[in-house]
Amino acid sequence: MKNKTNEENKAKDASVKKKKEVVDVDFCPVRVAMEIMGGRWKPVILYLIHSGTIRFGQIHNEAKGISKQMLTKELRSLEKNNIINRKVYPVVPPHVEYTLTEKGKEVLPALNELSKLGELFRKR
Repeated sequence: MKNKTNEENKAKDASVKKKKEVVDVDFCPVRVAMEIMGGRWKPVILYLIHSGTIRFGQIHNEAKGISKQMLTKELRSLEKNNIINRKVYPVVPPHVEYTLTEKGKEVLPALNELSKLGELFRKR
């Protein structure tokens, strides 16, 4: 009996060692993607922009609960990462429009899959 217990313990130890594999989180592709398009507001903003050109005020009105300061910050981050285009018209009051870049359009399938997952979780 003792031998069997020792063999079982060795097997468990071996499986634990395999699970403790070190992962360099800086190179995790999911982490990189979530840094660019994750968070509370970026997916909402991308959802609103995905159907075409949209103005700052429209995004602010439709993304309930986001402050103008936070919206500006998130839009700048998405622009910096080449996910959205920002077009400023030289008029008063300022007229700014946002659209998805080609890179931004590549994000849409992932957002659609996350949307499906969200619907599954909502039903539970």
